[in-house]
Amino acid sequence: MKHSGLRKPLVLSALCAAMFFPALSAWAVTDQEILDDVNSTNQIVTNGMGLQGQRYSTLDILNTDNIKDLRPVWAMSFGGEKQRGQQAQPLIKDGVMYVTASYSRVFAVDARTGKELWQYDARLPDDIRPCCDVINRGVALYGDLVIFGTLDAKLVALNKDTGKVVWRKSVADHKAGYSITAAPLVVNGKLITGVSGGEFGVVGKIEAYDPKNGELLWTRPTVEGHMGYVYKDGKAVESGISGGEAGKTWPGDLWKTGGAAPWLGGLYDPETNLLLFGTGNPAPWNSHLRPGDNLYSSSRLALNPDDGTIKWHFQTTPHDGWDFDGVNELVSFNYQEGGKTIKAAATADRNGFFYVLDRTNGKFIRGFPFVDKITWAKGLDKNGRPIYDETNRPGSPGSETKGSSVFAAPAFLGAKNWMPMAYSQDTGLFYVPSNEWGMDIWNEEIAYKKGAAYLGAGFTIRPLNEDYIGVLRAIDPKTGKEVWRQKNFAPLWGGVMTTKGNLVFTGTPEGFLKAFNAKTGEQVWEFQTGSGVLGSPVTWEMDGEQYVSVLSGWGGAVPLWGGEVAKRVKDFNQGGMLWTFKLPKDLVAKR
Repeated sequence: MKHSGLRKPLVLSALCAAMFFPALSAWAVTDQEILDDVNSTNQIVTNGMGLQGQRYSTLDILNTDNIKDLRPVWAMSFGGEKQRGQQAQPLIKDGVMYVTASYSRVFAVDARTGKELWQYDARLPDDIRPCCDVINRGVALYGDLVIFGTLDAKLVALNKDTGKVVWRKSVADHKAGYSITAAPLVVNGKLITGVSGGEFGVVGKIEAYDPKNGELLWTRPTVEGHMGYVYKDGKAVESGISGGEAGKTWPGDLWKTGGAAPWLGGLYDPETNLLLFGTGNPAPWNSHLRPGDNLYSSSRLALNPDDGTIKWHFQTTPHDGWDFDGVNELVSFNYQEGGKTIKAAATADRNGFFYVLDRTNGKFIRGFPFVDKITWAKGLDKNGRPIYDETNRPGSPGSETKGSSVFAAPAFLGAKNWMPMAYSQDTGLFYVPSNEWGMDIWNEEIAYKKGAAYLGAGFTIRPLNEDYIGVLRAIDPKTGKEVWRQKNFAPLWGGVMTTKGNLVFTGTPEGFLKAFNAKTGEQVWEFQTGSGVLGSPVTWEMDGEQYVSVLSGWGGAVPLWGGEVAKRVKDFNQGGMLWTFKLPKDLVAKR
């Protein structure tokens, strides 16, 4: 949109304002709409299709009987030469779709036609330091604003009609290795974000901002020993040290550059009023340099959204020596057992174990492997702590150039990485995108230098099977049973969605958006998008018809870090497309 610099007469300006603001306020996304998003069918205003992140839709217009008639209605290119990995989930409000693309771009698109309404392109500096491709995972909507994070660690709020900047806030120093790739979260009028940068020795943190103006409300470091603050009238008030004591589970000063970045962002459970975040790897990767559990790295955290205090934590990989992280989404769900409702939360960790926790207090309920091969641990104890096989921890370099190499499974890219799973309220199953691979890994000496990679390890990733790496699994969280699986030659690196129509959607690096029968795992539909599908699909209802949308564009961490695996995907085409499908009204079977 272009804007004239001419000054309008006062009367005309007042008339325009009177006409404009009622429509604007009618659009505005409210806290109640955000809370109700899990049940809405005509819009999607949260990342996760609901704050708890179940990625489940109550729509059943589209189902296993008629999905063969699902067809593309429009596709839009993100254009330019910036065709890297596309990992965002679209949001839809009043017939307009809002989505991010690689290199910190935002698009507003007419959801009926695919016409671009506006585009915002962040002016990124040349020295950004993203570890794992120049991706972005989506926007937040609040009031009349479209808010997202950038690769140079800024939050930017845009006017929903024009794409013009309303406010811009620097969250951290990108020259120290910080960035933002996660979709922000709005809870109780607060804009919540995590940061990326664990590979650069940053100090992870979760922060809350005023979404109206970008003012910092509270900050909570996620490395033990750092002070949290609440801001009142622009002044910082201490809100307690994370973990209560500096260096308690860290040696020396390593807690000062401890990593634990919450780079995937978080979810929120209204029933317990808790933010649920995961944290990344401790820095450096070389675990021999940092004896101890290294809190709060590779953990799940529950925080009070009002002030950021940590209410409970659960560490999936204490003293992580394999870069297993712990950022994977912690999805809230309820189930019945012994005549009682269990308020649970589930996560499929990069380390290969699936965990079910009591989300009211973080206590371990059960855990079990969800991939075929785990070598770094022999199992979990009664509290969910891993029972290590120390022969499969990479050795200390000592006086050598590098320590002894071990073969560990899963690989550091994880049994499951960032790509979100889905939970069906109908089947009671989780649908988990997973990968079967391992790695040769060894440790090296390393010293911290601001803004430089801080690994202290080397690695080569290898497939465990000749005919597949990716496996879409249906998992029963009450029993640990795998109900069905679908194999894929290339690694699965995209999100999953499930619907009341007994459908499960996900994409593949080979370019297909696919749908499966949620109960049996039978593939019932596929469409070739032209590039790898890494985004998270969504579905909504508009004009009486059910739509499905997803981003297509190959990239992400696999081709950058994948070792032998990268050779399998080296010929996949990059892209940058937004695809939308629908089931036409005249083809909807009468039910």
